[in-house]
Amino acid sequence: MARFYSNENFPFPVVEELRRLGHNVLTVQDAGKANLEIPDDEVLAFAFGENRTILTINRRDFIRLHRKDPNHSGIIVCTADADFIRQANRVHEAIEALPQLDGQLIRVNRPAS
Repeated sequence: MARFYSNENFPFPVVEELRRLGHNVLTVQDAGKANLEIPDDEVLAFAFGENRTILTINRRDFIRLHRKDPNHSGIIVCTADADFIRQANRVHEAIEALPQLDGQLIRVNRPAS
């Protein structure tokens, strides 16, 4: 299973479901970094140092960081979805077939209504 680091804006119910699915998810809160307004590049560097793939709904900034330097432990950018279980399952399915997440930018989009 994957090792994730969820960005501060990532929904906690999705984190809980990913954990239930067997993933190791460290949140910003777990790491003692909540409400510190840490710049995204530093969030990504921390995740890289911990060998964790970023989970975020901050798509624009993390896509930009990936394009600037793809040397990271993976970035999963998601569209917001109020169905947290469905969102966690889409993340799980998106990475299931991948041999590794290092350097990957994975987009997990909410299905059209």
